[in-house]
Amino acid sequence: MRFAPRLITALLGSLLSAWLLTACVSVGLGSEAPAQAHYLLADTAAPTARRAQPLVPALLLQALPADASADTAALAYSPRPNEFAYYQFAQWTERPVRRVPRLLQQRLEARGLAGAVAMVGEPARADWLLTVAVDALHHDVSTLPGQARVALTVELFDRRNRTRVARRQFEASVPTASATAPGAAAALSAALTQTFDALVPWLDTELQRAVAAAPK
Repeated sequence: MRFAPRLITALLGSLLSAWLLTACVSVGLGSEAPAQAHYLLADTAAPTARRAQPLVPALLLQALPADASADTAALAYSPRPNEFAYYQFAQWTERPVRRVPRLLQQRLEARGLAGAVAMVGEPARADWLLTVAVDALHHDVSTLPGQARVALTVELFDRRNRTRVARRQFEASVPTASATAPGAAAALSAALTQTFDALVPWLDTELQRAVAAAPK
């Protein structure tokens, strides 16, 4: 019996998806269900050099609505462009849409760009606002073992005159060690770290330029 090429492709895709759904840490014996594993999205950079003086007294961060893969605790993978699924027995400890801005806040505090870095809603006032949108955060398995892909869009605003002074998207892809949830989680943290490595110097430059151009 011969199968049509489209049928063969569909069968292979189904087998890959089924395998990936179970490709996370499993414990237990016999017929027990695999344990649910939880992973911490992290900024794995070494301690950064701190500025001698902050550029501004305070900076606010605001998380914007995120891509669906970042607005859930489940780890997402993508077998084909514009197609997503989720690891069955793996979750983030916190949704990336909330975790990513918090990690960026910590990185900016360590760098000393502002005297204080706070999230919108916290009891803080600032003339400068940085919005953060998570455009992508998933395990691309179109070619195994895959790539961890992260994309962020950030915008810097002068709140005094309600103007946007800078905008940029940052992207990073890191090869995964294995086509599994643990491999995806580790590589996604590494990819996020790379986006921060590019974002922070950019923000330093743009904030210096904006402060210098602002009316005294």
